[in-house]
Amino acid sequence: MAHQDYVSRPRANNKKNNPYNQQEAASEGIPLKVKLISLFTVAAIAMFGYFLWSIKDNQPAPIHTGTPQSPAKKPSTKSLPAPPKEKWKYMEELKNKEVEVGEYEVKTSGPYQMQCGSFRTQKQAEVLKANIAFTGIEAQIKQVKGSSGIWHKVILGPYERKRLAEKDKHKLKNNNINGCQIWLWR
Repeated sequence: MAHQDYVSRPRANNKKNNPYNQQEAASEGIPLKVKLISLFTVAAIAMFGYFLWSIKDNQPAPIHTGTPQSPAKKPSTKSLPAPPKEKWKYMEELKNKEVEVGEYEVKTSGPYQMQCGSFRTQKQAEVLKANIAFTGIEAQIKQVKGSSGIWHKVILGPYERKRLAEKDKHKLKNNNINGCQIWLWR
């Protein structure tokens, strides 16, 4: 394939805007569309300014409510008007009202315990007890004989109120110890 000679070729006649050629840019001028838009904008601003100037001295019309009004009096800044009389009686009723307090007893259903696991081997129960100890809570291991053999339960408590047990349960959940159940102490 032969090499093409770009230097000897004539230049294309596409009249593109050349930023280096200032004579061509100066001869073109501003397009007619831009001139019309700017003329319209200037005219609109001038009309708006004249409109504002023409209404600057106009007073607003009074609102007619159906009753004749007396000439406006300037309010006196020396004293405040007397407060209006109360239409409602609930303020006086509230001052003299007595609140009836009901007598009730808080029944405690007993101490609570929280069981976090039940295992066949003592070693598994001690591992869970150690994990609970790392959270700052003390646990106990209780051996229980069931119908299927001996079980090692990891128990926390006793708690006076269920709310205290729930607090420790949330603390254990935050440390990835899940599955704890709260029951009445037996």
